[in-house]
Amino acid sequence: MKALENIIDFRACPLDDETFVRCCHRKLVSKGVATIPGFLTPTARKILISEANARHPDAFHTTTPHNVYLTKPDPTLSRDHIYNHQVISSKACIATDQIPANSALKLIYCSSEFRQFAAYVLGVEKLYEYADSLSSINVHYAGEGKELGWHFDNSAFAITLLLQAPEGGGTFEFVRDLRNSEQGNMNFAGVADVIEGRIKPTSLNLQPGTLMIFRGRNSMHRVTPTIGEKTRILVVFAYNQEYGISLSEPARMTFFGRLS
Repeated sequence: MKALENIIDFRACPLDDETFVRCCHRKLVSKGVATIPGFLTPTARKILISEANARHPDAFHTTTPHNVYLTKPDPTLSRDHIYNHQVISSKACIATDQIPANSALKLIYCSSEFRQFAAYVLGVEKLYEYADSLSSINVHYAGEGKELGWHFDNSAFAITLLLQAPEGGGTFEFVRDLRNSEQGNMNFAGVADVIEGRIKPTSLNLQPGTLMIFRGRNSMHRVTPTIGEKTRILVVFAYNQEYGISLSEPARMTFFGRLS
């Protein structure tokens, strides 16, 4: 825990405080998202921003049209059906193997204390790293005009850490429990209502240094376009509930432009 104390602000996020951990879990259950502002110490955040900026030139850039379900278009449906409606996601990303071995990001990710905390908040027994060399920790960069279009996640949850906020935009928006993927309910009408502005999403203007745990498989969400020259920098801590799982090869090619 001692090394972590230089990175994580234990006043804002006491990983070993049972009351605090239970509070985060209840927040996730009741709201679909748990946010912890001030997760990083100011010094750690400065170092991580500098580290991320140094690696930015090596990032893989993508601009991808997709539907909100992250699936291929269905030719049996009309082109204007909401299932076939296309949005844009554009970003740059570095993979786990591009992050320095001594980075604080790897110390956080690999620490049993943080992993146990995240597992309890999520209500799962254990969390495991990805078996491939790319997918466990990613740093995402969103320059001016870059955005993450409306979508549902394929994974059950996401754990993110905002290092740097842009001058404007870059707002995380979501509509909780819009579909029920487990029962095959895609809720086309509800998705259309969000896309066409009839349902107003919940907006989170996260402050730099905020940790967020979010369940996005059934909650539709997006990040609005970045405004200004300051890049939005976000870390994704990706875990699995099973040991030895790799991200699929098509997904690795889409996100990183390579398999290893």
